[in-house]
Amino acid sequence: MPTTITSREFNQGTSRAKRAAGSGPVYITDRGRPAHVLLTFEDYQDLLGSRRLLDLLGEPPGVADVALAITRREDVARPASFD
Repeated sequence: MPTTITSREFNQGTSRAKRAAGSGPVYITDRGRPAHVLLTFEDYQDLLGSRRLLDLLGEPPGVADVALAITRREDVARPASFD
């Protein structure tokens, strides 16, 4: 069962919000509008499924590795002349 609290209630009763997250998501509102959701880590992992966060941020499916040729520059940087 989701719980809704204001950001002020969250700031003043973080422990209560954490306990409430054990029963389901806690919606934290800011000026009457939902702004954040507090979940237990287990619920968060269930939400992600078997994929890790790094996998989700990685390359999209179907994108192959791209060959990138980097040539070494032989020219040397010189100090700027302000004459």
